[in-house]
Amino acid sequence: MSEPKPPTPTPGDTYKGWLFKWTNYIKGYQRRWFVLSNGLLSYYRTQAEMGHTCRGTINLATANITVEDSCNFVISNGGAQTYHLKASSEVERQRWITALELAKAKAVRMQAESDDSGDDCPSAPPSAGQGGGAPWVCPSKVFVRMEGIRVGGDMGEKIRQVTERATLFRITSNAMINACRDFLSLAQTHSKRWQKSLTTERDQRIRLEETLEQLAKQHNHLERAFRGATVLPSSFSNPALGNKGGGSGKGDASDEDDDNEFFDAMEDPAEFITVPADPKYHRRSNSNLSGFSSETGIDDQSVNFDELSMASNPESPQTLELEPVRQRRTHIPDKPNYYLNLWSIMKNCIGKELSKIPMPVNFNEPLSMLQRLSEDLEYYELLDKGAKCQSSLEQMCYVAAFTVSSYSTTVHRTGKPFNPLLGETFELDRLRECGYRSLCEQVSHHPPAAAHHALSEKGWTLRQEISLASKFRGKYLSIMPLGSIQCLFDKSNNHYSWKKVTTTVHNIIVGKLWIDQSGEIDVVNHKTGDRCHLKFAPYSYFSRDVPRKVTGVVTDKDGKAHYVLSGTWDEKMEFSRVMQSSKGENGTEGKQRTVYQTLKAKEIWKKNPLPEGAETRYFFSTLALTLNEFEEGVAPTDSRRRPDQRMMEDGRWDEANAEKQRLEEKQRTVRREREREAVKAVCSPEEGAHQDNHQALWFEKIDDPVSGETLHIYKGGYWEAKEQGSWDICPDIF
Repeated sequence: MSEPKPPTPTPGDTYKGWLFKWTNYIKGYQRRWFVLSNGLLSYYRTQAEMGHTCRGTINLATANITVEDSCNFVISNGGAQTYHLKASSEVERQRWITALELAKAKAVRMQAESDDSGDDCPSAPPSAGQGGGAPWVCPSKVFVRMEGIRVGGDMGEKIRQVTERATLFRITSNAMINACRDFLSLAQTHSKRWQKSLTTERDQRIRLEETLEQLAKQHNHLERAFRGATVLPSSFSNPALGNKGGGSGKGDASDEDDDNEFFDAMEDPAEFITVPADPKYHRRSNSNLSGFSSETGIDDQSVNFDELSMASNPESPQTLELEPVRQRRTHIPDKPNYYLNLWSIMKNCIGKELSKIPMPVNFNEPLSMLQRLSEDLEYYELLDKGAKCQSSLEQMCYVAAFTVSSYSTTVHRTGKPFNPLLGETFELDRLRECGYRSLCEQVSHHPPAAAHHALSEKGWTLRQEISLASKFRGKYLSIMPLGSIQCLFDKSNNHYSWKKVTTTVHNIIVGKLWIDQSGEIDVVNHKTGDRCHLKFAPYSYFSRDVPRKVTGVVTDKDGKAHYVLSGTWDEKMEFSRVMQSSKGENGTEGKQRTVYQTLKAKEIWKKNPLPEGAETRYFFSTLALTLNEFEEGVAPTDSRRRPDQRMMEDGRWDEANAEKQRLEEKQRTVRREREREAVKAVCSPEEGAHQDNHQALWFEKIDDPVSGETLHIYKGGYWEAKEQGSWDICPDIF
């Protein structure tokens, strides 16, 4: 039996519009055309169906109307029919609720009047209508007619209007009460946030005052030094030490205090155990302290007057003038709640290389792979501290901690970054804020590879060339970074290199996506032969260890251990000095464990907290939020100018998917043209088939004589081109 067709709406008594109606768990909410007329709510798939096909009708006289949240409401008539509906906005939902409540009130009143008018009259007497007498009239009808005469013809209409207005007033009052309640709750929440911000600002002001006071004291010391003082006070060389213990015992007092605290005994899966050091190591000569001389980040050997911007004339010191640092953005539009079945796409990708499979932006985050590479610099301070180290072994600890810190941003980042177009670039100029500049370029398309170069005025250079290989295994996705990272320090000429571990995305088919890092990393100092072996333990449901655990041992060229590191790649890392090592019992895998006697562990790195609301903004860190912020003067190939990525960030995902297809097709067309040119350049067409003669713009490929690896390194010219505003050599890729 077909559903009843709704009656023709009466003019002035009808409400129409689009609503989203819940259909089932597969299709979710679907857009439907709803018509409210004469106490009946009917719906159609389209407006064109109104003349012939009604998909359903519910009588409001017996229906309950329930509001669920700002956009959702439910209409039910006791279980036989239930409509779960969603409006496009809270205002639209309130309009529908008002119309439905008024229509329901009318329907209930009309039903009551119909019941009253339909009551049975007493049976006519047998003699009624016989013998030519007057016809018999029901007494109740006579009464109704008399009441109608008394009340008047238009009084009923006035009563209906008053009733409608009363109903509308009640609905509006309830809406205002709910809005006031929501406002009160929001105000209380923001009050706490504002109070927290106020406290933070107050604390920051106090810290700034203390810093200014300390700078004023240092200024005084420097003026005295310029006026002829031959020796700086020992308290200025290291304010934490002062003159304790005299000049000959510099550093002994604080070091001995630290040595009184040791590691507790612990069992480590990396096949070593750390235990408290023997008391005989409590007192040591100054030569034994060389590894700790720069842990505070202060170089005791010299004072850099240029960094303090002091005038050479002590009688007329110049005022320090600093240009204001640019205020970076602190938020981006929230991620839209678009439903997409991941398995419907991934089931056809099992065992394939995902870099060659086009994916919709629904799986992405609004950053490119070049920007993700630049995120490795979030904890650049570790390299700044490493550049100040006098000991190469201690410097190795900071480089190892920097290696681990680059994974901290991935713990909740299940979105896939955009694959860069060939020739795409990304600059990260933080010279004024952080003292470094960074440049990335996509130097190859098949296989996809990106080159990265960062230079710091603090005395270090970071360069890497990374390509990704990925395989979908059904339940999980494995991402294997290929290539290496290198870090060079100017002062010591130490040259470090290492590779990345495997990233695994779990629960592809069902469940919540989560990410794990597993594998081993060897950080090598090619100058000294020092090495740090890091082990990223894979997550195991049956393991008693802390999830995401990382352990490491720093050894010299002879294999002697000097430091141990432990912690997690998503939270913090600690390091401690090894005083003695010995062989212990066999471990769970039959390997013989090494027992290290160490000093108390010190925190070397700790993850920065995520900004507020990160869960609705792709779990971006404070740095990640600024990476796609548009900046004037960047190259026309910069990722910030990529249109599909910008559309996705703005929440226009359908437009972003269409734009992404256009860019990919444009890239394929350009590549085919390059291949044709390569064929013309050689004698045999077979030899030139599928050759790509693309040359990177800002990087050149070399064989590194130190590490023995082939990689692209920065050849210069980018920052000069930016300064001149000359981008003529840049290709049109967008």
